[in-house]
Amino acid sequence: MVPCPIADDGDMARVLPEYNADIVRSINYFVVENLRTGRRFLSRVGMGRPIDTLKMAELNEHTAPAEVETLIAPILAGENCAMISEAGCPGVADPGAALAALCHRHGVRVVPLVGPSSILLALMASGMNGQSFAFNGYLPVKPPERQRALRTLERRARTEHQSQIFIEAPYRNRQLLEAIVATCAPDTRITVAVDITAESERIVTRSVAEWRRAMPDDLHKRPAIFIIGE
Repeated sequence: MVPCPIADDGDMARVLPEYNADIVRSINYFVVENLRTGRRFLSRVGMGRPIDTLKMAELNEHTAPAEVETLIAPILAGENCAMISEAGCPGVADPGAALAALCHRHGVRVVPLVGPSSILLALMASGMNGQSFAFNGYLPVKPPERQRALRTLERRARTEHQSQIFIEAPYRNRQLLEAIVATCAPDTRITVAVDITAESERIVTRSVAEWRRAMPDDLHKRPAIFIIGE
């Protein structure tokens, strides 16, 4: 499981240890979330041979379970394989988990390499509880359902002392933050982390009351992580 950069403008050396790069260069079979971004990542690594000579297969949210079964055939035949996500760590909020699960069922060793996770990096810098936390993925889009979800997460954060992490499609970031400050209590702490590992990275934790007084106007289409805490 090979992590790749989260930000397009990030320095590869900051997020890809040379140890990882050496392993990647030794492999010829790659399962990637997106063929185009997978090829671009391998080009940046510097494979030392034409990318077109590599064996590549795609695994994403559109891949049928029966197709996942075919991806493991070269591995069972003895070939090493690298799973590469479109950004960050494969298998974490990522379809690569399906291949890892299949490998375990077949007794194949799965090795996670060190790399960036926007979920953990946001939590690290947030000041929220890192002893107990949950990742909740995407919240409902429809306002009434989203409001109920936010109230549930706020209640968990307060009663279970558990940081609640979630994401949104970048073009809906502003709407989500507006829903948060309209729904949650004034003293509830909220973290907004955008462009993690990029030059424009910003990670800010404020109370709902403070966010209401200073709503950012530059969240549109920027990858973001949101956290609700106590």
